[in-house]
Amino acid sequence: MHWLDWTVIGLYFCCIAGITLWCGMKLKNTADYFLAGRNAGFFLIGASIFSSNIGSEHVVGLAGSGASTGMAMAHWELHAWVLVLLAYIFVPFYYKSGVYTMPEYLERRFGSKARWILSIVSLVAYIFTKVSVTVYAGAMVFEALLPGTFGSPEAAFWIGAFATVILTGIYTVIGGMKAVIYTEAPQAILLILGSCFVSYYGLHMLGGWGELIEMAKPQAEQFALWRPLSDPDFPWLGVLIASPIIGIWYWCTDQYIVQRTLTAKNLTQARRGALFGGLLKVTPVLIFLIPGLIGWALHQKGLIHIPMKIAADGTSVINGDMVFPTLVSNLLPVGLRGLIVACLLAALMSSLASLFNSCATLFTVDIYEKLRPSKSQAHYVWAGRVATCVVVGLGILWIPVMKMVSSGGLYQYLQSVQGYLAPPICAVFVLGLFWKRINSYGAVWGMSVGFVAGMCKLCIQTFFGKDKIADPAFLAAVGDFNFLYATGVLLLISVVVIVATSLMTPAPAAEKTEGLTYGSFKDDEEVKSSWDKVNTTLACLIIALVGGMYLYFSFWL
Repeated sequence: MHWLDWTVIGLYFCCIAGITLWCGMKLKNTADYFLAGRNAGFFLIGASIFSSNIGSEHVVGLAGSGASTGMAMAHWELHAWVLVLLAYIFVPFYYKSGVYTMPEYLERRFGSKARWILSIVSLVAYIFTKVSVTVYAGAMVFEALLPGTFGSPEAAFWIGAFATVILTGIYTVIGGMKAVIYTEAPQAILLILGSCFVSYYGLHMLGGWGELIEMAKPQAEQFALWRPLSDPDFPWLGVLIASPIIGIWYWCTDQYIVQRTLTAKNLTQARRGALFGGLLKVTPVLIFLIPGLIGWALHQKGLIHIPMKIAADGTSVINGDMVFPTLVSNLLPVGLRGLIVACLLAALMSSLASLFNSCATLFTVDIYEKLRPSKSQAHYVWAGRVATCVVVGLGILWIPVMKMVSSGGLYQYLQSVQGYLAPPICAVFVLGLFWKRINSYGAVWGMSVGFVAGMCKLCIQTFFGKDKIADPAFLAAVGDFNFLYATGVLLLISVVVIVATSLMTPAPAAEKTEGLTYGSFKDDEEVKSSWDKVNTTLACLIIALVGGMYLYFSFWL
């Protein structure tokens, strides 16, 4: 790192500090702290959705997946079409109800027990996925780019982990959601711009896009978008089952994402913001996954050297999670390297900031306020800040365990864990939205059974299976059961429990579903008027772009 690189990074942090202090002075109440005063426009909402989603685990982990498995993980990055569902179907329900959180919305449909369960499940999900993965990926960047700065690569890893958490925590605590929203807009631009530079310099060194295709053709089976049913990791049927389940849960029901739409000044802006986020979401395959493939090709030609690791079968393979940091350190000129490191920090900090504020909102509104009602707004903000610190600490403690689970790569680990958490929540929201007969008993039992089953699969997978503990054979088989098919099985279990329990118990009263199911809400005049020609155009453009990318990459090799 040259002094010019450090200067660029320093300027970035000065900008973040200035925005944070300005936002902190504007905070007046919990609506300001948790929902940015409900006054955001579509551009800020869409950019915030994109930046919140694209954390360092995407920049680092998705590039690693590109180098290791080619286009296999692209299905999860082509979820822009799910944001059309968010804008068209889900946002009106959330926004018009005036809620702060998804569990708060669920309470209106299914009662307080459902709200408690979803709040706890969401916080656990953040610890197992977003906190630990984001911090881990960001720390790996420090380990790769600054291996000797702090004495050893391992020291750089842990100093990077703690430094970014503390700095992000400070600006989130001071500025709340307003600081998160206003810092994530420029961070989204930096993320796209920085990754485009990496792709440009990488393709220039490699010899162009045609050279990449020619090098990848002999490895077509490894790098293909669609894999045969015999593929142990990404069979096409498993992808078709799991990807939509995870997508609907993450984009349409997760507090982490949906909270951004609730900051809008009106329903039209909320829906358009979700669509603008979907338009940005089309880009990750091109700006994060493709650089991973470029890194693999440069390594094969001997133009750069990517660190290796020992795979489970004892062979030496590319350490996919080191691909992007290696590209940054080898390809980019002085100054621009600092900009890209700032991009990586932006990715890390935007995800963490969003996470911190979402955790504070979930804990304060859905748990603490229920236990300690009638306290001042300042007291509830303080409680949220304390809860955030606890969640961050637990996430850091999970990092060593995560290394055992993530042998297939950081991004694959993320999707597998989300695949175990998503099914019961997805089932409850979708069934509850479209079928009035689903009641609180079904929702509570469905989420409880589904969540316990998913955690059992995660725990068994951590310790049992091939190259782990092989006895008893039943647990080893469960541990090795493909995570994509496991996601489908968990959804089926959750749906069966929800439907069966609901049908065996009394139907909910009509007033409990009025305005909370699609049939009772779709003819609302405000909802109709908020979907204009601009939104229709954006939705069609997103579908066309996703379809075009599927068509191209299905036959690109």
